[in-house]
Amino acid sequence: MTDDTNKPCSDNQHGEGERDYYFENGLLVFTAHYHLKRGYCCRSGCRHCPYGYEKENNTRLQKRKIY
Repeated sequence: MTDDTNKPCSDNQHGEGERDYYFENGLLVFTAHYHLKRGYCCRSGCRHCPYGYEKENNTRLQKRKIY
C-alpha cells in the first residue's frame, strides 16, 4: 500500500499546468488556481483562498474544558 499523504493529483491538470487540488494527510485541498477558476469565494475559510476571506472562530464548535 502506498502513502498518499501530500501527494499531488495528476488527473486534474487539464493541460493547463496548474493543479486544482491535492491530498494532504488524507484531506482534499483545493488550490488558489481552482478558486480563481471557479470565480467566486465560497466563504468556507479555505486554506488557499485568493479572495482574502478569513473564517471567524466559532466558539460553539471548540471543545470546552471540564473541571
